[in-house]
Amino acid sequence: MSGAETPSQRVEASSMQMDRLLDTVIRQGASDLHVTVGRPPTLRLNGRLRSLATKVLAAEDTMSLMKQIAPEKNQQDLQENGGSDFGIAFGTAARFRCSIFKQRGAVALVMRQIPNRLMTFAEIGLPDICLDLLRRPRGLMLVTGPTGSGKSTSLATMIDYINQSFERHIVTVEDPIEFYHYHKKSIVNQREVGDDVPSFTEALKRVLRQDPDVILVGEMRDLETIEAAIRAAETGHLVFGTLHTTGAAGTINRIIDAFPTNQQEQIRVQLSVSLIAVLSQVLLVRNDKPGRLAAYEFLMVTPAIANLIRENKTFRIDSAIQTGKKFGMQLLDDHLWRLYSEGRIDAEEMVDKAKDAASLRDKVHRSGGKIGRPEWDEEDIKGG
Repeated sequence: MSGAETPSQRVEASSMQMDRLLDTVIRQGASDLHVTVGRPPTLRLNGRLRSLATKVLAAEDTMSLMKQIAPEKNQQDLQENGGSDFGIAFGTAARFRCSIFKQRGAVALVMRQIPNRLMTFAEIGLPDICLDLLRRPRGLMLVTGPTGSGKSTSLATMIDYINQSFERHIVTVEDPIEFYHYHKKSIVNQREVGDDVPSFTEALKRVLRQDPDVILVGEMRDLETIEAAIRAAETGHLVFGTLHTTGAAGTINRIIDAFPTNQQEQIRVQLSVSLIAVLSQVLLVRNDKPGRLAAYEFLMVTPAIANLIRENKTFRIDSAIQTGKKFGMQLLDDHLWRLYSEGRIDAEEMVDKAKDAASLRDKVHRSGGKIGRPEWDEEDIKGG
């Protein structure tokens, strides 16, 4: 696929092409493209939805756009199961993670842009302590947050750092593969669920026979995958995994609660030994300039925190993070407040993403601030 146009050009009803839409996504610096019946193609730009200046899409338009990019097997999956996910390359400019699905009997698409250039620790603001953890020979590190919070970008940055710095065999299991990693100092093998292996569980069952040093589990979505990831960390591998949770304590509770009651005490003991860190993040709209930035909660598992996990006292983890600042730990709300105080995000964005919104709202009022941002200008974006 290829295509280029000036921002003032429009996609005509009879010639709407997906490559021109994706070219617009890249030129505008948008994170996502939404294609659905009853609305023009729409970008997510700096966290907000902006319609392109094109026609309102009909069912035949969304079907045509889907067929331009979806492999035959994913089109079949769409018909049989109502949805399918896959990745595509847009020349050398970017990759896209694609989700196609049915709604009201018609086809819809959402495409997430995955830049080809991997970012550095400094560029995405990852805590420096993470660099030390990447040297560890074993253990489980979790990167968590809601959908669209930048987990994949953070993980790709960590994997790239290991790839450049150490002689390791890195195996990733993803659905679909997002960032491509090429062999540098390390060997990197990337397995895509559905293409290279039928499931996360099957991939993790086989991976221990593949002489891995580092294992990336794209999503710990079920009990079997969680069990396999913990087992791999216990047996002498550095394992990275993701969960859709907010906050370190909530992440640990989610893992434990995934197990039957009679196994939970055992899993607390296993986690207390194998878990080395939890990085929980949210993505924020910047106030100081166009773009977005991440806020982080960071937990490093010290002997004291391992005891809290083992003794089922995770309710005390937030307090332990506050007293563990010398280890590089921080609470999400503390980082949000710092970004607000520096003028990098507005008060409403901070409160929207906070774990304890009421507390931060009171803090804003006590400091003489106000909550509420002006309405965004609803202007269509030219191009597509």
